[in-house]
Amino acid sequence: MESGAARLRSADLADWPVESGWADLVAAFRNSAPGRALTRYLGERLEAGAVIYPPQPLRALELTAPDEVRVVILGQDPYHGPGQAEGLAFSVAPGVRPPPSLRNIFSEIQRDLDIAPPAHGSLVRWARQGVLLLNTSLTVEADRPASHSMRGWEVLTDELIRQCAQSELPKVFLLWGAHAQKKASLIDPVRHRVLMANHPSPLSARRGPLPFIGCGHFRQANGWLASQGSEPVRW
Repeated sequence: MESGAARLRSADLADWPVESGWADLVAAFRNSAPGRALTRYLGERLEAGAVIYPPQPLRALELTAPDEVRVVILGQDPYHGPGQAEGLAFSVAPGVRPPPSLRNIFSEIQRDLDIAPPAHGSLVRWARQGVLLLNTSLTVEADRPASHSMRGWEVLTDELIRQCAQSELPKVFLLWGAHAQKKASLIDPVRHRVLMANHPSPLSARRGPLPFIGCGHFRQANGWLASQGSEPVRW
């Protein structure tokens, strides 16, 4: 049976820890009309008995400080299966079988860099190297993909992308899937490197026009970071 700790318990953004560099941005969103509307919606859904994932929607902002971000990986919304989503895009906790999208990510890393898939699906080690693992929507209801899309999260995640893009530190933005690619207009492609591909889901990973399998994003990201004097990511 799923642990109660593996689902969202509070609708208040103030209850979710973030690194201090993000705090003002998150507080401003929380106090805005879209932030208040989102809080009300999440509270209503919890009161109605909805199971919402992940338990810490802002975990990516807790593990990766804004002045440490070197790579932004942008997905769509969290996994909607029991115990899967852990607040980092595409990541699952150790002991949870990697979902198909994550298995495709590991397959592309192996194809691109000849790195064997790890023994677990946690991407915390990426987050601690300055990889911001962000979805466009940060919560989802059990077995209802995209159920919290257009409920206000996009206002916050757009601001997070803007803050990253306005930083003087050059970054690589990996935009996977149509939802993520719509955010390209928020990013200066001269200052930063923007790489786009289909979502790594089995439904699109090998389809045109931008197949994820074969995209070479991991090698390209490390090559560009090196050209900027930054350490490569240990994928």
